[in-house]
Amino acid sequence: MPREPRRPLTLAIDIGGTGLKASVLDATGAMVADRVREATRYPLPPDVLVRALVELVRPLPAADRVSAGFPGMVRGGLVLSAPHFVTKSGPGSAVEPDLVAAWDRFDLAAALAEALGRPTKVANDADVQGAAVVAGKGLEFVITLGTGFGTAAFLDGRLLPHLEIAHQPFRKGETYNEQLGDRARKSIGDHRWNTRLRKAVVQLDAMVFFDHLYLGGGNARRVKLDELGDVAAKTTIVDNNAGILGGIRLWEGEHLGL
Repeated sequence: MPREPRRPLTLAIDIGGTGLKASVLDATGAMVADRVREATRYPLPPDVLVRALVELVRPLPAADRVSAGFPGMVRGGLVLSAPHFVTKSGPGSAVEPDLVAAWDRFDLAAALAEALGRPTKVANDADVQGAAVVAGKGLEFVITLGTGFGTAAFLDGRLLPHLEIAHQPFRKGETYNEQLGDRARKSIGDHRWNTRLRKAVVQLDAMVFFDHLYLGGGNARRVKLDELGDVAAKTTIVDNNAGILGGIRLWEGEHLGL
């Protein structure tokens, strides 16, 4: 006889620049329903995203609370940056001033809580993913490799203040996001992309001296660990579902600093 899911149930949403994903987790973190997914459509002002998420999760079982990981700077549920969603047709396309204004300090947590009728927490997607996988020992660094490039850092299991490293200069006048996002990978191929990733990892290690590195996101499966050099010995590639599974940690996150 199947085990009865332990409450509370958490609707966990992973908002990505390429896809929107969600599932429902029980109190142990086990999925109680298959993950649902749909492509992210552009242009994507806040109200369109909220409606898309309501439709996405409609087939899922009712939950007691909601968590969402968002690809940008989020503080207190407010969106401070939405680099993918201020563009006309997705990463690499023109930035639309009206979308910049619409996303500026948009209260995504409140909007989702109202639309879904459940208490909601929202945090940066790399922070959420990291919360699902860190061991709580030393300085643990998380890099997400998907539509863009994201980072998070944890010290002895506690989340450190989020830094938008992705949008800082990396090489050849371009940012980490521009050089290592999915658009760049498709342009240069996996081998050259892995070479760039090694340079980024070495540079970030020199910056923060991490004790362990976690690589997640949809493109983590393309990483060749043997091409990361000495850093490979302290690197773990994590399942892309961590972006959803970390959602439950938002509600247990006082010890994480979430």
